[in-house]
Amino acid sequence: MVDKCNGLPLAIVLLGGLLSKNMSHIEWKKVHDNMSAYLAKEGQIARVMTMLNLSYIDLPSYLKPCFLHLSLFPEDSVISTRKLLLLWISEGFVLQQDRQSMKDTAEIYLNELINRNLIQVVRTSVNARVMECRVHDFIQELAIEKAKEHNFIGTNIAVDPHLFPSSSPSLFSSKSRRQSIYSDFERYASIEHYSTPYLRSLLYFNLGGICRISQLDFITKCFKVLRVQDLEGLGIENVPSIIGELIHLRYLGLRHTGLKMLPLSIGNLRNLQTLDINNLKRVPDVIGKITNMRYLYIEEQEEDDPLKIDTVQNLQILSGITFNQWIRNNSSKLTCLEKLKIEGICELVEEVEFSNSIAKLHSSLKSLYLKASDESSIPSLAMSSCPHLCKLDIKGRMQKLTETFKFPRNLSQLTLEACRLECDPMPILEKLPNLLTLRLRAGSYLGKEMHISADGFPRLQILQLLRFKELVWLNILKGAMPWLMQLEFDNFKTEIFGLNELLNLVEVKIPFSSLLAMILFHKIEDSFWGLTRIVGAEGGMHICRQKGLTLASSKQALEQLADFLEQCSRLNFV
Repeated sequence: MVDKCNGLPLAIVLLGGLLSKNMSHIEWKKVHDNMSAYLAKEGQIARVMTMLNLSYIDLPSYLKPCFLHLSLFPEDSVISTRKLLLLWISEGFVLQQDRQSMKDTAEIYLNELINRNLIQVVRTSVNARVMECRVHDFIQELAIEKAKEHNFIGTNIAVDPHLFPSSSPSLFSSKSRRQSIYSDFERYASIEHYSTPYLRSLLYFNLGGICRISQLDFITKCFKVLRVQDLEGLGIENVPSIIGELIHLRYLGLRHTGLKMLPLSIGNLRNLQTLDINNLKRVPDVIGKITNMRYLYIEEQEEDDPLKIDTVQNLQILSGITFNQWIRNNSSKLTCLEKLKIEGICELVEEVEFSNSIAKLHSSLKSLYLKASDESSIPSLAMSSCPHLCKLDIKGRMQKLTETFKFPRNLSQLTLEACRLECDPMPILEKLPNLLTLRLRAGSYLGKEMHISADGFPRLQILQLLRFKELVWLNILKGAMPWLMQLEFDNFKTEIFGLNELLNLVEVKIPFSSLLAMILFHKIEDSFWGLTRIVGAEGGMHICRQKGLTLASSKQALEQLADFLEQCSRLNFV
């Protein structure tokens, strides 16, 4: 079957994805026979598109609408997976599963499409979750073709000034359910839209300029059953109050619009599940009326006015509420809340009261992000009562590091930044039994030395030490971090002792800004290490150790790595 792909890489990759779930002889023969029939066509593009069509046909029914939805995005665009998953949920593509959130289910759908090579990964998080993705040109061409066949999108999804002069009637299909606009907004607003009364989704991309309030009126007047409206990146001064008439709206995206105020009528959107906005002057205190809200993003508020949200009992993600707003709510009512980000000034927050408010989320909370602004300090927390909390991010000054017994036992990912700790945090953190990822960033520790004991970090796999300007010494005793696989740091002035004992270390990410550093690396590159790619905006080496090395070879590889880093340190590469 590979021979029938005629050496076309995309076709071969897609064939692999097609067969990844079909391992029986009958299924293999079925695909083989179909390929024989389809690939009789001449021409390479036709062959690739034939393979793509087979991949689409092979998709299970629950993945097909998710694939067709990709047709709405501009060609070669980088797609935020957070946004993509929330759009799929709002569209009704994601099926409710027992004991699993819809967002987790949507992420499973995404990974299935990635495994079938229909979506490409652009960026992953430190724990390998996909953060950004894109779609190959050929695959998007197929998605658009199939979407039009099923009236999934309009006949045209971009406003072309040659196709749509301002005086022309609408050329959109009356059966169209979704439209995306990535051209001139004023031109689109001037088109007659009364032929698409059943439009459910309206997405905007790559728009500039300022949108007048009158230009948004037509959305409410023409699209009465709209479920999804995303205006991200569109300059908006005001949102008309009649937006409250879009009673079927499930998703409203207003991120990076420059909008400072929302009308009180937003509280009428009782079916709204996702509100995504940032940099508001203030959030209107009507969110509590939207009882079906599940995902609320309101980061970087300019003012700290009261906001009642404890009536929104279906809320699963709350990002951007301030410390003062949070403690004025009864958190025990938020029984579904899984992810919480609190930010702003916290000088007036009473520590015991705040700690108790977090403890009341013991049955649901999985991720907590605390971000203190200015010089205010993060309140002390006793998190041991949150058994499901596995991810903790703290950005802001801390009086002292919380004692080990106050950390949740199942904590697997910890990030500290700008904490300004004066004592070495490692003696406390190394005792966390299930910690897999530790990220220590700029200003988290102000000392010059760090020490990790022989039994420290029994399960740690990833360690990041970023922008530590004062750190000169990291001492790793034998037996520490036995499962460490990835190490990242960006200061060659830090001397690392004990590196040759980390026998499972296979990836190292380090900075470089000199040709000499590359020359030094090439001395070890042909033996046990390889340069996989340059990472980061400022450049950096991501080097990986060869697989299948013996114990003796692994020790030799680590000795080479330690010698390379020592030479770079002596030359003061930064």
